[in-house]
Amino acid sequence: MNSLTEENYLKALYHLVNENDEVSVNDLSRQLNIKMPSVNSMVKKFAEKNWVKYESYKPIKLTEFGKKEASLIVRKHRLTEMFLVEKMGFGWENVHEIAEQLEHIHSDAFFDKMDEILNYPKMDPHGEPIPDKDGNVIQPDHKKLSKCKENETVELASVTTSSEDFLNFLNKRDLSLGTQLKILQIEGFDQSMLIAYNGREENFSKTVCERLLVK
Repeated sequence: MNSLTEENYLKALYHLVNENDEVSVNDLSRQLNIKMPSVNSMVKKFAEKNWVKYESYKPIKLTEFGKKEASLIVRKHRLTEMFLVEKMGFGWENVHEIAEQLEHIHSDAFFDKMDEILNYPKMDPHGEPIPDKDGNVIQPDHKKLSKCKENETVELASVTTSSEDFLNFLNKRDLSLGTQLKILQIEGFDQSMLIAYNGREENFSKTVCERLLVK
């Protein structure tokens, strides 16, 4: 049985890996806000478990076994978020911290039943894919709103951060998943965007547009 600390490390690796399934020790240290010696010690332990491949001064590389273990933790987190929203009436801005606690329950049957009750959802409330019970995940073909062009019409499909502050920012502007967005204007100076949706127009900064994924 994996410890809570090990699971937090694994989940951080899952979110940080690049297209080669690699991540630097420095990035992992910053993500977890843990000092380098402690991170190095844990990564060596992960290498012994065959979760990662690691050599000093080289990037950490997740193994297939490590990716599956990490995906199953993410699965529990995202299923919990979906259950809290769909069955318990929580807002999407209020579920992340609760899911952080419940994801460490060591009962496959518990989360399989949650999955069944939800009718096997593919996405969580923030538009992120939910891995299946074997750890497989299909990444949707989304792009950042900031990469779109003037006069393009797209649909908000996901957000890259589930922080309460950011989601409340979207709530105040009546912006939720599934909303149709038309890009009216892109400001050349700072790449902010004037967006039309739901019968209104709003200006969004580049920072906000980079956190909104569309299809």
